[in-house]
Amino acid sequence: MSQQKTLPDIVSSEQWEAEMAKHLEKEKAHTRARDALVAERRRLPMVKVAKDYHFASAQGDVSLLELFAGRRQLIVYHFMFGPNWSAGCDGCSWVVDAMTHPAHLHARDTSLVLVSRAPLAKLEAYRERMGWHYPIPWVSSLNSEFNTDLGMSGEDFERHGVSVFLRDGDEIYRTFFIGARGVEYLGSLWSYLDLTPYGRQETWEDSPEHWPQTPPYEWNRRHDEYDFTNQ
Repeated sequence: MSQQKTLPDIVSSEQWEAEMAKHLEKEKAHTRARDALVAERRRLPMVKVAKDYHFASAQGDVSLLELFAGRRQLIVYHFMFGPNWSAGCDGCSWVVDAMTHPAHLHARDTSLVLVSRAPLAKLEAYRERMGWHYPIPWVSSLNSEFNTDLGMSGEDFERHGVSVFLRDGDEIYRTFFIGARGVEYLGSLWSYLDLTPYGRQETWEDSPEHWPQTPPYEWNRRHDEYDFTNQ
């Protein structure tokens, strides 16, 4: 009985280089198409958040506005963890395992938080179990209509996904949402910034006029080298 093949074809170095060069053109086309999609995302309209939502946090009661921590943009990961669940969603746990260090997002005037309906004590216990000690806030919306108003929770369901918010003074707007397989590619700093209305804020990007931008590679630092004293 012949054994089923479980390996790619083995070829010469010359053929491998030729195949790689041919495939690279498709990879570049994919990157250009993604850049165009993200540029379109930065031009999407937004909707005003009318309610004053509040959450339970390790620091006490906090409002949606306070979750911005003074920054202009806020990314909320809707982590599936129902009030009666014994543990958080395994898929959502994968996403958090891969999350970027928040200092890099802060350098682009962007905050990142996790929101779940489970009581705060359950969230903190699960954070300890998973070893998530980096400083990404995780707050409970148990006593808020936040999840239901945004369509993330109901009587018999919980949904995962990412909502993006933009602040203009004290006014808050929801600019974007993505769920289902749309969260599969999250993990790098760039993938999160690409969800926001201001994007990576670099001069090469196709953004609306007067969007905040700086030259690439000039703003980024190691996460312990940023100076946030003026924020």
